[in-house]
Amino acid sequence: MDDKQNSIRLLTGISNGSLEAFDQFYEVHVEFVLRITKSIIKDQAEAEDVCHDVFLEVYQNPQQYKEEKGSVKAWLAVKTRSRCLDRLRRKKPVLLNKLENLLTKQEIDAEMSVLSQLERETVLEALKYIPKEQQQVIYGAYFEGKTQSEMAKSLNRPIGSIKSLVRYGLKNLRKQNILLYWAEPSGGEKKHEI
Repeated sequence: MDDKQNSIRLLTGISNGSLEAFDQFYEVHVEFVLRITKSIIKDQAEAEDVCHDVFLEVYQNPQQYKEEKGSVKAWLAVKTRSRCLDRLRRKKPVLLNKLENLLTKQEIDAEMSVLSQLERETVLEALKYIPKEQQQVIYGAYFEGKTQSEMAKSLNRPIGSIKSLVRYGLKNLRKQNILLYWAEPSGGEKKHEI
C-alpha cells in the first residue's frame, strides 16, 4: 500500500474513533508538519504548539480531507500554513503584513518557492495537462534547478519568453488540480489557491 492510500486508510480509522490510527497518522506526518511550522514560525515552542493544533484538528475533524481535492500531504501543508498564519496574526500583526506582502522584484522566484512546497507527484501529474513548452520550463526550474538563463540557452529562446512561459505555466498549473480546499474552524469550506 502506498503512502497516500495508507494515510487515507488512517484518516478513515480516525473517523471511526481509532486512537491507534491517529497515533500512526501522527508518526507518519509529524516531521512534515513540524518542518512547515518551523519554516514559518521561527520560535521552536510556538512551532510545536501549532503542529499540535494541526493534529488536534485532524483528530477532531478527519473528514475535512477530500481525496478528490488533492493529496493528504498537500491538505496537511495548506492546513499547517493556515494555522501558522493564524498564529502570526494573533502574535505579530506587523510581521504578518510583511509575510503576506512578500511580492518582491523576484516575483517568479517567489512563485517557484511556493510551487516547491507542493508534492512532487502532484506537480508532475498537473504538468501533463499544460502546454509542452510550459512543461519544459517548469520542469527545468523546479525539478532540474535550471536558471532562466540556462533554459533560454538550451531552448534557444529569449529570456523574456522563458519568464512568460514560467508565469503562464504556473497560472495553468493553478487551473489544474492544484486548487486546494480545507474547512475553516467555523466549519465552512474556503477555497485557497497555491
